[in-house]
Parts: sequence; C-alpha cells; structure tokens
Amino acid sequence: MADISVTRIGQTAFRVEVKEGSSSTVHDVTASSADIERYGGGAPAERLVERSFEFLLEREPKESILRSFELPVIERYFPEYAQEIRKRLQ
Repeated sequence: MADISVTRIGQTAFRVEVKEGSSSTVHDVTASSADIERYGGGAPAERLVERSFEFLLEREPKESILRSFELPVIERYFPEYAQEIRKRLQ
C-alpha cells in the first residue's frame, strides 16, 4: 500500500508525494475551483487529490503517473474517473 501525502502549494496547486517501500515519486497537480467542485462535489481539495491518486495507483505504478498535470487529465486516460471519484468521496 502506498503512502500518499498531499500538500497545497498554491491557490490551485498541490504537491503529491507517493511512497512505496524505499522509493518515492513527486507530482504537481493543478485543480481549479471548478475542477474541485465538478469532481469533489464539496469535498476538501486535498482529499480529492489524495483519492485521485489512490484511483491512479490502482491502474498504474507511481512511476507511470505524470509528474505534472491538471486534474481533468485523469479523465482523458480513464473515462470512468469522474463517476468513480464521486463514489469514493461519498
């Protein structure tokens, strides 16, 4: 199981560190207030980003996750993201 740490580094920017065993990766994610509302439905932004990484890690290794991306990019790769992330945040 991965340890996911989310830190807000700006108004719409988050730094995510994913640790598994003795290795880790760092990712910068941008999520506008519209993105947070659309995908999170009122959940705290940090929680949305953390759950989004859990979703990604179920589908690919941490090393395959883009190092920098906007949150809606996930849906381009995984069309089920929007529906699935809402379920996870309820």
